[in-house]
Amino acid sequence: MSVKPPRPAQIVAGAAALALVGAALTGCSTAGGTENIRFTFSKREAIEFMTELVAQYNSSQDKVRVEIDTSGVDVVSASFVRGNPPDIMLANYNYEIARFVQRCALTDLSGTDAASTIRDDLQPLMEQYGSCEGRTSALPYSVMGASVIYNKEIFAQQGLEVPQTWDELLAVCDQLKQAGIDPFYATFKDDWTVAQGWYDYTAGGSVDVIDFFDTLATEGTGVGPDSQASFEKDFAEPMDRMMTLVKDYTNADAASRGYGDGNLAFGKGEAAMYLQGPWAFSEIEKTAPDLDLGTFPLPMTDDPADLGVRVNMDLAAMIPEGSRHQEAARDFLEYLFLPEHIEEYNTSQLGFTPTNDAPAPDDPRVAGMVEYYQNGQIYQGPSVLVPKTLPVFNYAQAMVLGASPTSTLRTMDADWARIAFRAPIPSTQDNASAETEESTP
Repeated sequence: MSVKPPRPAQIVAGAAALALVGAALTGCSTAGGTENIRFTFSKREAIEFMTELVAQYNSSQDKVRVEIDTSGVDVVSASFVRGNPPDIMLANYNYEIARFVQRCALTDLSGTDAASTIRDDLQPLMEQYGSCEGRTSALPYSVMGASVIYNKEIFAQQGLEVPQTWDELLAVCDQLKQAGIDPFYATFKDDWTVAQGWYDYTAGGSVDVIDFFDTLATEGTGVGPDSQASFEKDFAEPMDRMMTLVKDYTNADAASRGYGDGNLAFGKGEAAMYLQGPWAFSEIEKTAPDLDLGTFPLPMTDDPADLGVRVNMDLAAMIPEGSRHQEAARDFLEYLFLPEHIEEYNTSQLGFTPTNDAPAPDDPRVAGMVEYYQNGQIYQGPSVLVPKTLPVFNYAQAMVLGASPTSTLRTMDADWARIAFRAPIPSTQDNASAETEESTP
């Protein structure tokens, strides 16, 4: 699941209005021979961009007309049940969407021109949610990178360099604290901010996330203190270091501060660092448009080679088996993946383009992540690699608010074993079509 801030009511209302307008316009009769296809798009903050791109495609030819649908993943799931799925989907790639992959409900896209342009090192991340043997069921369209956001002005004033090791990070924090500056601004009131930042960055910065979850899936019902992989064993040190930062280097009122509070406070210079994704930049600049910000991976070990950026497949393209217009959908898919379109889209969203020859983002705020993305030093957040029935957001929040990390991680092991008992959990080592608890569309 891509962890994003809640959207204001007016944005949701505007999205619904756009969806209705699009449906009304494209529902009109078209010239003979024109094939109408339904395109589901799930990223609300980019609806305006994608609506314009759809209009450009419709104007560029007269054989296919695309109807954009922004009604959301729940409606998409229901359409699969009714046997009337969308013809093409561009959606956040997570457990809710990947269940269609696991059930082989999506067509093979390996033969498309678009597939030939995708970076090879992204496929293991796609397969962390499971796969359908012999198929490339989804193509990444936008990769969102997240790491520490830092105030360059404060760092410069204090003569600080970006830390690359755990010891260097602690030294930076100590100097900031001595200067009367909170090293980190934390927003523990909102559980998702804890999960996507504090929990994900500390675990991902020291654990091989792909190997861990592959081994965990293999262990299945045997996950526990004596298994080859377990949350209690493998996440113990990362959570201990997370708690060091939480207890010693955050704002005193972190427990009562939420995402909105954090954006405002950080914009006012009330802390030097902030564990948020690039979606926070637009919120911060509303009150601090000229603030000089940058990013860097959170160091969790004393080896700079372990540094990495948390990523998620913010959007992936899929064509359902149940589509009655697969060739038309493929034509539009190829249009979406033309360099000028996919690159422009990712530039507009501060995302990384997943194609081989795409230029790096040129926004200075995300420049600190470019080297790591290009080198493949990336990992998916552990918080989004578990079924929803394991409430990791709540567990992460409980730890930063005082719950025992050892007890919490032990509970997570028990939860995993319980879920595995009820249904197999897919791993990248098992390419068979797997049915998880979440996998029934």
